Amino acid sequence: MTKALRSPAFVVRAFNAEIARVQDQTTDPQTAAMRLQFWQDAVNLIYQNQQSYKIPANPITQELYKVCISYKLPKRYIERLISSRQSLLKTKYFRTMEDVEIYTENTVSTIYYLLLCIAGVTNVHADHAASHLGKAQGMANILRSVHVFNYHKTVSLPMDILMKHQVSQESVLRGNDNENMRNVIFEVASRANSHLEKARSIQVPKITNQIFLPAIAIDKYLTKLQKVNFNVFDKRLLQGSPTLPLTLYYKRILNKF
Repeated sequence: MTKALRSPAFVVRAFNAEIARVQDQTTDPQTAAMRLQFWQDAVNLIYQNQQSYKIPANPITQELYKVCISYKLPKRYIERLISSRQSLLKTKYFRTMEDVEIYTENTVSTIYYLLLCIAGVTNVHADHAASHLGKAQGMANILRSVHVFNYHKTVSLPMDILMKHQVSQESVLRGNDNENMRNVIFEVASRANSHLEKARSIQVPKITNQIFLPAIAIDKYLTKLQKVNFNVFDKRLLQGSPTLPLTLYYKRILNKF
């Protein structure tokens, strides 16, 4: 990103990373809920007070305070990032693909809305593209994190798709690769790809192209997943892409995503 956007965007993503990993830091739901409540209280203080000395002495809350005040970021977006995680702590799984779309809209698309606010972009087409890109990225993240969720003994794939293809939760937790499991992954990956293509088909202001560059990483992961015939447990999927930085740089020069 350009220097003007880089710093505040880094703060927003750092805040998101902090609350996203709360559920990975503890297996106790009460402890996780208390940690999320800390962030909710901090956000309330940020928007209630104009004095920085009242903000908790945490580097992320301190920087978030500066960004929220400087760019007048809507409180509802910041709160949405927290509340969506609180809801997942209670339900622990997704019943339907629509639940996945709602969750990814609230957790990933919302980040893009905040970045658009920082860039001063108020454009309905940009918001529309951000919504689809966030859903694509969120679904790709769910597929990529199947290994992590298995470690925590939870299943992140939507239950209606698992039932449709007769795949049990136990089978997912054991990492069983079979045709039914690949059909589940194919269906989720296809929905992610559909959202990605939709986002790319929308005409958006030029400045938003640099904000939407994560689309490149999503595309690369989905392509790699297709090459391993949708075996989400294939260890090659865990390897980073050595060409990704070059592709990002090239696309940044072309101002495309």
